[in-house]
Amino acid sequence: MIRTFALATTASLALLAAPAAAQETRTPEEIAAAALEAAPVFDGHNDVPIQLRGRFGNVINEFDFADTSDTGETHPAGRVMHTDLGRLREGGVGAQFWSVYVPASLDEPEAVQATIEQIDVTKRLIARYPDELALALTADDVAAAMAAGKIASLLGMEGGHSIGSSLAVLRQTYDLGARYMTLTHSKNTPWADSATDTPAHDGLTDFGKDLVREMQRIGMLVDLSHVSEKVMLDTLDIAGAPVIFSHSGARAINGHARNVPDSVLARLVDNGGVVMVVALPGFLSEAQRQWYADRQAEIARLEALWQGQPDAQRAALAAWDEANEMPLATISDMADHIDHIRMVAGIDAIGIGGDYDGMTTGPVGMEDVTGYPALFIELARRGYSQADLEKIANGNIMRAMRQAEAYAASQSGVPPYEYPAARED
Repeated sequence: MIRTFALATTASLALLAAPAAAQETRTPEEIAAAALEAAPVFDGHNDVPIQLRGRFGNVINEFDFADTSDTGETHPAGRVMHTDLGRLREGGVGAQFWSVYVPASLDEPEAVQATIEQIDVTKRLIARYPDELALALTADDVAAAMAAGKIASLLGMEGGHSIGSSLAVLRQTYDLGARYMTLTHSKNTPWADSATDTPAHDGLTDFGKDLVREMQRIGMLVDLSHVSEKVMLDTLDIAGAPVIFSHSGARAINGHARNVPDSVLARLVDNGGVVMVVALPGFLSEAQRQWYADRQAEIARLEALWQGQPDAQRAALAAWDEANEMPLATISDMADHIDHIRMVAGIDAIGIGGDYDGMTTGPVGMEDVTGYPALFIELARRGYSQADLEKIANGNIMRAMRQAEAYAASQSGVPPYEYPAARED
């Protein structure tokens, strides 16, 4: 944080030394509004598809995506969805990666089927709103959709379990429209370690490395959210195109394993990769992360203290909760992550990946997808220029997509990577 303060001080002195005519006279609100008008947010991760599965069983012919404010009754805890067409517009969103996530607990064959079902329901949702949404498969498609006033809609697979350890399935999901894959989710795959599982492979296996090469050969973005630090580094060792983190923060600000360490951030300068900063409070606020750890420790203590007495455990935990209020994450916390990534990796390495509808709520002031303008106002207050904000909003991820597409075109003469299919003798 000392380096961040030093940079901010240097920037302030430079502004004071600049000629009066060159100094920014617009308010932060005006700078943010101009940036989002010129460059609508290209968000890296939204979990509406799993909400469609969990709440409606993917039966969506009567689902009203124009306004989801009445969806509380479809959730066991009464939570209303974070996303609908009206709120996306209010939030300045012009392009969205929809996550076709399925649980990592599924066996691989089940995960493959469920992923195809999620691709199907997402494409059906997009097709139901042709005046508002447009399926996008390339960066040019994204630009064309935004120019037409539509929300460019892309598909991202969250977790390598979705392809059943098959390069053939990987290629077929690409043909169905998937344009990124997160290498793992919360559990290891047979070829890569997750950030939140006990390491089993020391990073990527040989198959995992070839899978990364195949993804980049066909033009599918490699997403390193959810993977271990060693997998991040192994991927960067072999990557020929930019990687992304579709929804992650900076580990130096919040120590959660899901966030990106400085060892990796520093290498994004050469790779051209983009960290699409997440809005999930537990990944933003270090105080909240520590609170969760303390609460888990208290649960373990109470279970040992009151063995076989669940009522006593619940009562004691309720008393602990009343005495220990959970710290709230704020927009300022999210901006701190952006500041740190800029300090280590540069302005070209920053994007936005909210994770809405995949969490309980966003930070205070950004509880749902309408909150992005407030974040951009906070960044403008911190001295980010309109050009900086346009890069964060969509310029950096568009550049990374175009570079990945160019790399794939350069590999047109390279044959597909192959591994023997399972045989029944």
